Amino acid sequence: MAYTPEISGKSSCTLRRIAWALGQPMTKAIEEVFDYLPSILDSKKVCEFCRDKTRCSDCVFNIRKRKEVKSKSGKNRRDTIRRFN
Repeated sequence: MAYTPEISGKSSCTLRRIAWALGQPMTKAIEEVFDYLPSILDSKKVCEFCRDKTRCSDCVFNIRKRKEVKSKSGKNRRDTIRRFN
């Protein structure tokens, strides 16, 4: 990673609460958040505004790649995310 972004106090509090709910440290919880985001964000829009087209084959927003992953597993990644109840 080129640099470590700083997050606001509010975002840190939010992440801490997510981590508590998952029973994980914040460093692991943020990875789960990032794993979940591609399933809820508009991949076409992300790709449209992307400034680094050299990484498309490894990008989680790559629509073709996401379809292959879905067809191999038989279900959408979204189904594997833990729910809080």
